[in-house]
Amino acid sequence: MEAQKPAAKAKQPSAKNNAPGIKNAAWVIIICACIAVCLFIFWFGNDMHFDEDGHPQNLWGTIYKGGFIVPVLQTLFLTVIVLAVERYIALNSAKGKGNIAKFVAGVKACLEKNDIAGARALCAKQKGSVAAVVDSALIRYAEMDQNTTLSKEQKIANLQKQVEEATALEMPTLQQNLPILATMTTLGTLVGLLGTVMGMIKSFQALSQSGAPDSTELSTGISEALINTAFGIATGAFAVIFYNYYTNKIDNLTYAIDEIGFSIVQTFAATH
Repeated sequence: MEAQKPAAKAKQPSAKNNAPGIKNAAWVIIICACIAVCLFIFWFGNDMHFDEDGHPQNLWGTIYKGGFIVPVLQTLFLTVIVLAVERYIALNSAKGKGNIAKFVAGVKACLEKNDIAGARALCAKQKGSVAAVVDSALIRYAEMDQNTTLSKEQKIANLQKQVEEATALEMPTLQQNLPILATMTTLGTLVGLLGTVMGMIKSFQALSQSGAPDSTELSTGISEALINTAFGIATGAFAVIFYNYYTNKIDNLTYAIDEIGFSIVQTFAATH
């Protein structure tokens, strides 16, 4: 007698990851470091920015006088800018094509009429992470609607689990690279402070020499301190602004997912 093949498990609906982005930020930092070093050597340190005595003639030469800390700070600053642009593109893609508030209202209106096909059509039109989570929940909604073996409580629990799993799949990608921006808020300021202290040490060394102080060494130390302070503050400020802005955008997307997920579960509970 031929052995029976075990029945294949039904494929569980899952949300496709819809938030593109840079997966390995280490390459961003390396590339930004290369750009910063090249700028420091070949542009800021170019002879045309200095007079015959080596004094800077413009802002670029003054930045070069900031010392070796300058390319480090420029690396951090460029990394913040690149990751901010990357997060902007990724979160816009995750949001989808249309207005999130209108999409949420449209799906809720379809659910009130028990129009699952219409709600899925809205998801296909909207695209993005929110639509992907909602669509996976609607697929499970249709499956539970046709299921005759599970109790109502089990069906509701399955719906809630599907929304949670789909949301958990999307959240890591939405928050990707934000910890690096958070780190830059402190790191940029600290490295800038380090450069400031080193510049002030040079200045005091020039003042401590016997006789008239070396004006060149004194100006170099002051330039190093001020340039590094400026870069450090700029890096920290931009990182804080971008981090808070994108964190707020992610919270709005999460709220939209939670709102529709709750509506799907409540609609199923009320109509079954």
